[in-house]
Amino acid sequence: MNRKKAIETFPQIYKEIKKMSPPHHFEFKDPFWVLITTMLSHRTKDEVTDAAARSLYNKYGTAENLSRADVRDVRKLIARVGFSNVKSQRIINAARLIVNEFGGKVPERLEDMTRIPGVGRKTANVVLSDSMSIPAIAVDTHVQRISVRIGWSRSSDPEETELILKKIVPKKMWIGFNPTMVEFGKTICRPVHPLCEKCKINKYCEYYRRTKRD
Repeated sequence: MNRKKAIETFPQIYKEIKKMSPPHHFEFKDPFWVLITTMLSHRTKDEVTDAAARSLYNKYGTAENLSRADVRDVRKLIARVGFSNVKSQRIINAARLIVNEFGGKVPERLEDMTRIPGVGRKTANVVLSDSMSIPAIAVDTHVQRISVRIGWSRSSDPEETELILKKIVPKKMWIGFNPTMVEFGKTICRPVHPLCEKCKINKYCEYYRRTKRD
């Protein structure tokens, strides 16, 4: 799909995607805990991530308290999370940097946030958009997969896909874009066995046209 067509058809496609997507559950709104939750979420199911983040919040409550945590205690609280050994030290280090360099508050600039160990563009953009209401597009595995399937992006690089989407998605729609696409990716445009026949945007979708023809 060329860019002109993508821009022209985006409003109708996104309108239908929103209709098909259930409301996204946010465990937290506070930027620090959204950051920690997102850092925990890599290779981990949502329910496991949310439970681990809630356990951390109940025990520590603030960035300052988490920055002083014993890594063994943190590891126990997030034991079911993927790569918990690595993540336990990483989130403590993140809390320390936020306390020591940013006064205990997550910075509002992507360039500053990505200085935090373990925080890349995707995580930073989630925090900006979902907890600070600062327009940003986070490209996680769902957004990447769906964007390529529809034909918005032909790149396998999430950062390049982010740049492409910023030229297609009106800025006023950046906030809420990732959560909507995540739910669409979990319920309809699934990684395996996507529900293409039920999907209300299949007439726009390159993946559907290709697989239907095959």
